[in-house]
Amino acid sequence: MIPQSACTVLCCNCGVPIVGAAGLVMCQDCIRLTTDISTGIPREATIHFCRNCERFLQPPSQWIAAQPESRELLALCLRRLKGLGKVRLVDAKFIWTEPHSRRIKVKLTIQGEAAQNTIVQQSFEVEYVVNACQCPDCARSFTVNTWKAVVQLRQKVPHKRTFFYLEQLILKHSAHLDTVSIKENRDGLDFYYATPNHAVNMLSFLSAVAPVKYKRSEELISIDTHSATKNYKFSYSVEIVPICRDDLVVLPADVANALHNISPVVLCNKVSNTLQFLDPNTLQTAELTAPVYWRTPFASLADSSQLVEFIVLNVEPLGPMRGKFALADIEVARASDISRNTQTYQLRTHLGALLRPGDSVLGYYLVNSNFNSREFDSLRVGVAPDVVLVKKHYPGKRKNRGRNWKLKRMAKEHNIEDDARVSKNDLDRVERDYEMFLQELEEDRELRGNVNLYKSNQNNLPRNPNSMDDDEDEDEDEGKYDTNAPQVGLDELLDDLGDLNLQD
Repeated sequence: MIPQSACTVLCCNCGVPIVGAAGLVMCQDCIRLTTDISTGIPREATIHFCRNCERFLQPPSQWIAAQPESRELLALCLRRLKGLGKVRLVDAKFIWTEPHSRRIKVKLTIQGEAAQNTIVQQSFEVEYVVNACQCPDCARSFTVNTWKAVVQLRQKVPHKRTFFYLEQLILKHSAHLDTVSIKENRDGLDFYYATPNHAVNMLSFLSAVAPVKYKRSEELISIDTHSATKNYKFSYSVEIVPICRDDLVVLPADVANALHNISPVVLCNKVSNTLQFLDPNTLQTAELTAPVYWRTPFASLADSSQLVEFIVLNVEPLGPMRGKFALADIEVARASDISRNTQTYQLRTHLGALLRPGDSVLGYYLVNSNFNSREFDSLRVGVAPDVVLVKKHYPGKRKNRGRNWKLKRMAKEHNIEDDARVSKNDLDRVERDYEMFLQELEEDRELRGNVNLYKSNQNNLPRNPNSMDDDEDEDEDEGKYDTNAPQVGLDELLDDLGDLNLQD
């Protein structure tokens, strides 16, 4: 029963009595069915997408990266709708569309007050048209001479192993994503950037992974006399310390004294943002920072291209150990002298834990050598050794055969292989340096820890032993392959999910 005291009005649409609702002509159910609170909110909108960098435009001029059906993309779509701030947004979600359709559909649920004390909830769909265009950064990258900063990376050594290693570090940490272009030169790499801030970030990265120094210069391109606005191009000349891993170094006397009186004849054991030296006679180590080195620079006495193969005849362990190194007295002979004479050399080395009689080892042969070095010539009698061993050698290891892994490579412009002025000897030298770098990765697990290795395709995997052709190849290489050669385990390899340029 409806109280007589209450104001009763019949709904003009369905005739249901409306109790205590003065001023209303429809019931709440009819209001929900006939009222559209989404009036003023468009059902279609346009968003801009750059095909090159895969970023979306967030007005007025910001370009953001957003994955399909991500929270960032949903927030961008909601900002593009006018009138959404007049209602309360309850829910928003994507509706699946074909990726190639260039359409994005979003289902929205909103609430709003349609009449006095009447809240209406409504759901509707909005379709966004993805308009492909080109962002200003990508437009500048396809235009000549639009870079604002360049990082010129150089190292004055006769090989490129350092740049191969730096390339892998840059790829692992994605330090090259902000570059406009990368150009390869005979002595290094040039990184071009659209803003100086990106170049400074690259300098910070290089300073963290390598001992470097840099010099900044700028060139005035244009000036607006009315607003005093100047346009500059910045150049950062970066030089890497010309000492590499496994180099033989004779330290200047003052530097050796400052490094806890270490022996002046040392090996460069590790290169990071500092140089680590190892005395093979005592296992003493010392680190030299880049600023200290550049105050009194010095060059290495010999590099890895001058290594000579020796055969181990006898090993007498001495006991002291440091990490993977152990002192030992070893008798060796040059591999080239085995069939000609009986000349042997007695020496102390840090490779006592790795070598056994009959093994091959690489080292520096200093007998009757002329290095044209004042530090080496000034050494006291008995300080300069005849032979300095560096690392174990696997002469029977097949090169670039049966590798189950590969490396990513950066796409570089004006590659050295495409330069008509580069001789065949230079190309062979680059290929030889790259093969040496791959062998170093195989032999040093610690070095591999800083590099991303990927699973190779089926063509580069070890061959099927049941194949007739493989049997013929095995007969040819019988007795030449060292089964003790280090290999890269499958647990160290990553799945190749990208489409970058890959080389074995």
